[in-house]
Amino acid sequence: MSLPTHRPQLLAFDLDGTLILEASLSVPDHTQTALGRLRGLGIQTAIVTGRDHPPSGVLDAAQPAAVATSNGGRIEFAGRVHQELRFSEEELASVLAHQLGNARVIAFTSSALYVDMPPGVAAPEWLVRREHYPLSEAPMGEIIKVGFYHPEVASWRDTLRGQHAQLVYTGAQPPYPDFLTVTPSGADKGAALSVIAHQLGVPMERVTAFGDSDNDEAMLSVAGWAVQVGSLPLLRPHANEQVERPETLGNYLHALADSLAATT
Repeated sequence: MSLPTHRPQLLAFDLDGTLILEASLSVPDHTQTALGRLRGLGIQTAIVTGRDHPPSGVLDAAQPAAVATSNGGRIEFAGRVHQELRFSEEELASVLAHQLGNARVIAFTSSALYVDMPPGVAAPEWLVRREHYPLSEAPMGEIIKVGFYHPEVASWRDTLRGQHAQLVYTGAQPPYPDFLTVTPSGADKGAALSVIAHQLGVPMERVTAFGDSDNDEAMLSVAGWAVQVGSLPLLRPHANEQVERPETLGNYLHALADSLAATT
């Protein structure tokens, strides 16, 4: 098992498929215990997720010094907003002018979801559980993320890139070939992690990042030490170590705590 070559001061975690199981609401017990040990050794944590709001149980378990949501577009320290990136009206008009037929489209503000759900297209369970409103009622000047669900989202991504290369595109490839997320310029996990580390006074070589998906590529590429969870080929060139799945992440974190405790 390869551990960071520099004593880490900050551990940055993606959520789904990394710190927690996909669509889960809680951190596995073994991982929670490891996080507590690491906090006791003076190691800070950050959550950097594509979700718009981390579950309260995850926040309780991780006790992060910073939280970046919507793929890094919104950053909070101690519950206070440090940064929130939004689309311009021109950008958003282009993003929403898709021709994907029965695509499911979800636009996110910092406090609400706005949905275009074509007839006959089923809503995912997580959306059914949350209050949401018609996309036509969305406050267009406040949108920070747009998601598309459709088998041909890769073609829409390529079209949008030709019009707005400055926007950030994730998904539309494995492990999410039918799901595309678009965020404003600068709203990516690598940029967010750089902001978080700077604000916390942590050199990047002292940052260890954990991720499993394509939207984690930017974060893993800037961290001083990168741990891939799972086996997505896209992430392998950026990873210093690989963990099989979220259920075994706790083993890695306990080994890290053991190593740090032995040198304290």
